[in-house]
Amino acid sequence: MHGEVLRTQQLTPALVRLVLGGPGLDDFRAADGTDAYVNVAIPPAGAAYGPVFDPDEVKETRPREEWPARRRYTVRRWDEAARELTLDVVVHGDQGAAGPWARAARPGDVLVMTGPSSGYRPDPAADWHLLLGDESALPAIAASLEALPAGGRAVVRLVCDGPEHEVPLESAAQVDLRWLHRSAEEPTPLPDAVEALDFPAGRVHAFVHGEADEIRAIRRHLLTERGLARADMSCSPYWRRTMTDEAWRAVKKEFVAAMDADA
Repeated sequence: MHGEVLRTQQLTPALVRLVLGGPGLDDFRAADGTDAYVNVAIPPAGAAYGPVFDPDEVKETRPREEWPARRRYTVRRWDEAARELTLDVVVHGDQGAAGPWARAARPGDVLVMTGPSSGYRPDPAADWHLLLGDESALPAIAASLEALPAGGRAVVRLVCDGPEHEVPLESAAQVDLRWLHRSAEEPTPLPDAVEALDFPAGRVHAFVHGEADEIRAIRRHLLTERGLARADMSCSPYWRRTMTDEAWRAVKKEFVAAMDADA
């Protein structure tokens, strides 16, 4: 499956929106979750294949250095009527594979992908919702807020690098939203902000995704000090500070196993 870039938009200094369409998405079927994601495949520079290709076939027939980089991106929006897929991609300068590709993308460029899959949607039976994360979790949190009905309640804490990195968020629900800004003095403000929260009464359904060490600390706090049940929390470390995407992917399984053993 693949999509053709229809248009792009620089949402913030570090967030690029890609809107994809074309007949390569004819088989795309929306997932139920608000954290739906696709696995994209980015060929290395100068690849002797593409732009449309089968990632599995490439792995079977070409040397490792020619394999595409695989990255997972949350579906920000799927417009069924227009058959348009929107992805918001975090860009950190020239680092990584997908970020630089997204920043350089132009109409007509092709993005190969598989999916979508999903694992979370706000539980309508919950009394309130806790949504925590950073730029990497922003598309899922934005989609989740839009899915909440009038009368719903959400507490949201989002981390970014400054006011220019904030984006408008919409919801019919009652939302307590606070943006937290990283600084040299406080590079990881999210765990402390969560510990300082006064929780509303009732059962909470939580979505906790972002930087690995911060997410691990928050998960431990929610389970051991706030008494959340594992079943009432979607939790995933998307990336890890000081690690490249490839280095993180190599150790993520072990990190998650250690995190699960915390509580």
